[in-house]
Amino acid sequence: MKKISICFALILGTCVAAEAQNTNYIGKNDPEAKKVLDALSAKLSSYKGVQANFTLKVEDSKGKLQGSRSGVIYLKGNKYHVSVVGGQEIYSDGKDVYTYDKSSNEVTITKNDPATQTISPDKVFTNFYDKDFLYKLNGESKLGTRTVEEVELTPVDKTKSFFKVLLYIDKVTHTPVSMKLFDKGGSRYTLETSKINGSAPITDAQLAYNKAKFPGAEEVDLRN
Repeated sequence: MKKISICFALILGTCVAAEAQNTNYIGKNDPEAKKVLDALSAKLSSYKGVQANFTLKVEDSKGKLQGSRSGVIYLKGNKYHVSVVGGQEIYSDGKDVYTYDKSSNEVTITKNDPATQTISPDKVFTNFYDKDFLYKLNGESKLGTRTVEEVELTPVDKTKSFFKVLLYIDKVTHTPVSMKLFDKGGSRYTLETSKINGSAPITDAQLAYNKAKFPGAEEVDLRN
């Protein structure tokens, strides 16, 4: 379950949004995949405030379930709040990230460093996508009653801990439905989103870390 928490921001950021523009690095991108990602980008760029439910599960290389988590993400601009069922709250004000763990009653504070992150929720309305991935369209499939288009993403930086991401996008609504990340260690992380509200009335106070909400919590500051 700890590994789920560590990987959460990475894969949720991927699933909630992606920007697709022209690329300048070495490698070929699929123009059909670009059309799908452009439609996704246009849809998500119109959102003023985002609230979405999510379910995240982890499987081993044989497909055996290792654990799962669910919760809600709230996002506006470069600020976000992720509430995970079971007692974890993650806040970012665009500069710092505050992660509260109920089981230890501890808050870990880290810098939000864009230079060292591949994807995080605060990047969803930027053009990070072009710099970090190559992409291709694998075709259409069914997820429940929805027709989705599958886009395969490959990180340009081969030192990353994962080697492939499959992004499933609703063909009609152009919204993200599901994503699967393949870790080099053999684990597979699947994130599903639902009830995406792009006009949620999210306030700055709702996204801000407030020490008073976590009485007695020990703060571990790792920003230095």
